[in-house]
Amino acid sequence: MINKTYPIAEKLLTTGLNLSSKLLNLLTTEADSLKQHADSKVISNIAFNKKETVAQLDQFSRQMTQVLATEKLQMSPSGIDAYFQKAKSVNLNTSKSSLLWQEIISIAKQCKLLNEKNGASLNLLAQHTQRSLQIIKGKSQQATTYGRDGSTYSERLSQTLISV
Repeated sequence: MINKTYPIAEKLLTTGLNLSSKLLNLLTTEADSLKQHADSKVISNIAFNKKETVAQLDQFSRQMTQVLATEKLQMSPSGIDAYFQKAKSVNLNTSKSSLLWQEIISIAKQCKLLNEKNGASLNLLAQHTQRSLQIIKGKSQQATTYGRDGSTYSERLSQTLISV
């Protein structure tokens, strides 16, 4: 069966590498846009494209899972390795596929790190925006204060500075 599925796996791995590279490029563009304080529409467009790319990567993963299932293997690093070993055992050249898989793993690690950094940047921007809105509404910048008895109070004695 591996003789029939291996060419499919090679094509899937090529697609997976292209999609992983596309996601890395989107994340890099997003990071650059965040550094340059780009318009929110630019960031939203990047987010939309990331969502589409991740959906395509999910499809790639499901298809690879099906290919591996034909050999009763799981979609995991050990399952992929076992698949390549089975392919070698029937004299299929796995050098290209192995290289594609290693590149996918490497890019995925880069994507994870960059996505975490971008998420932290977006979270920080959201916190600044929230604080700015609280100031405009006349609310305390400190979210929580403590009373004599140790109980907490939030946004006591706030007055609106401006109304819209």
